[in-house]
Amino acid sequence: MEVKLKELLAISGYSGLFRFISQGRQGVIVESLTDGKRTLIPASARVSAIADIAVFTQTEEIPLKDVLKKIELLENGGPAINNKSADKEIRSYFEKVLPEFDRDRVYTSDIKKIIGWYNLLQSKGLLEVLNQTDEEAKPESEL
Repeated sequence: MEVKLKELLAISGYSGLFRFISQGRQGVIVESLTDGKRTLIPASARVSAIADIAVFTQTEEIPLKDVLKKIELLENGGPAINNKSADKEIRSYFEKVLPEFDRDRVYTSDIKKIIGWYNLLQSKGLLEVLNQTDEEAKPESEL
């Protein structure tokens, strides 16, 4: 399955990541990366493209794509810590990944999501999507 970075979505209220399939009249049709099931997400749901998400640091915001790449480098492409580990373990792990992250604005729940998303991409063999340039990441309709 050829996946582009712009097609990867996080949806508020749903766990995991989804791949954009199509725009419907009443919402967005997505496919779960976890189980491959297709679902209609209502237009009222908060849908965010992974490419548009950033993590707060002390001085700026770093794109989520870059944070996921840092985890990949730290783990040599292997799986990261379990996102269900103790909060202290998760925060100390994330300090190794991104030492300059803003400890006041980045919550443990955010870190758990990031680690869970990384582990999902890693288990599905989709980490190469993080290396796409901005041109490659654009859907065909925008080229």
